[in-house]
Amino acid sequence: MDTIANFFSFITTPVSWVIVQFHKLYGAIFGPDTGWAWGLSIVSLVVLIRICLIPLFVKQIKSTRNMQALQPKMKAIQERYKSDKQRQSEEMMKLYKETGTNPLSSCLPILAQSPFFFALYAVLSHIAEGKTIGVIDQPLLESARQAHIFGAPLAATFTDSAADVAALDASLTSVRIVTAIMIIMMSASQFYTQRQLMMKNVDLSVKTPYMQQQKMLMYIFPVIFAVMGINFPVGVLVYWLTTNVWTMGQQMYVISQNPTPGSKAQDAYLQRLLKSVGSHGEVRGRRRKNIVKAIVAKGADRNENERRFFSGLAKAGFAPQADGTVIKSDTVTVEAESGAAARRQQPKRQTKAKRQAAAQHSTAKGAEDAEPEASDEKPTTSLEKKPQGEAKGEAKDSAKDSAQGDKPARPRANSGGSRQAKSGQRKGQQRPKHPSSKK
Repeated sequence: MDTIANFFSFITTPVSWVIVQFHKLYGAIFGPDTGWAWGLSIVSLVVLIRICLIPLFVKQIKSTRNMQALQPKMKAIQERYKSDKQRQSEEMMKLYKETGTNPLSSCLPILAQSPFFFALYAVLSHIAEGKTIGVIDQPLLESARQAHIFGAPLAATFTDSAADVAALDASLTSVRIVTAIMIIMMSASQFYTQRQLMMKNVDLSVKTPYMQQQKMLMYIFPVIFAVMGINFPVGVLVYWLTTNVWTMGQQMYVISQNPTPGSKAQDAYLQRLLKSVGSHGEVRGRRRKNIVKAIVAKGADRNENERRFFSGLAKAGFAPQADGTVIKSDTVTVEAESGAAARRQQPKRQTKAKRQAAAQHSTAKGAEDAEPEASDEKPTTSLEKKPQGEAKGEAKDSAKDSAQGDKPARPRANSGGSRQAKSGQRKGQQRPKHPSSKK
């Protein structure tokens, strides 16, 4: 750590100068030798640096969103040129160039802030060792060594020995309690910031390896900061904790005001915008108009949150325009209500048991309707005689059906008539009986 701090020694003089200027301001209020004067000087240094890094933070947000949107295309390139790594890299760089995306933009705030971090670490290390650095002369050095934050000196660390802590006029117990609490707060704020980004400001409809990578970093970064934090002086812990709190607040503002399309944050934002339009009858603010304008321009490519927003506008009687404004329209309201009524009138889907019961009922009813039609045909009784031609034809048809194995169901009366016809055919015309014969 000392080697890295020496590498950034060129910036220690500007950093020490800024701290001294803020110390003069807060020293006049709280006293020059108090922990409040020196602690607030470090906090003010963080705020000043982060204000200067806002443009880089905006680039980081845009780069992160572009990387999320490009993940499906990047995955397709990797699958297509799996065996040709050089062609794969060329296609990746071509994709970055076409979309104007820089993969390193997401790391710009951290990279830009790291020199100030290591310069502050060098300043506090020299204070702990009793050495002057930058514009901090001997009187300021003695004042900084006497400053305590909740009983812990600015230059003390969690791993210091009892003798080192006693040299700074403090107790080892106080130093370790304060540093442990600050390390836990630093790691927790880092975890919450990353979790807030993953849970609220990520398009949940797209599952990519990038999301899994960010999820892993959400758990890895807090552990890294916790391990490194035991070697940080109290002043550096104040610096890093302030940085994390600033990042968390800045990210909360960006998520609530300019969320990623398709995320939960966008849904919440559009619902707030819908309520505002319903209350005031217009889209207020240039930024909100630009968001509505961008959604209108998407056309059929709108996500579920945006379609729900437009549906809410239609129900309220508003029609969005291409310039981001809305107009009152009764036609839109009627169409929305009629569409909702049509959806309500659609029958509910029946269960499998109900569909089977309905099918059985329909089959039974069809059988009942078929019975009267079958009974319309009047059966032939055994007392009716048929002509010989018809009887012969029926006999032939019956023999033919028996040969083919088809046995149609025939009424018994018809069978009896057929037997009489056959008997008559065999016997022919009957002779009259002799008068002397028995009857």
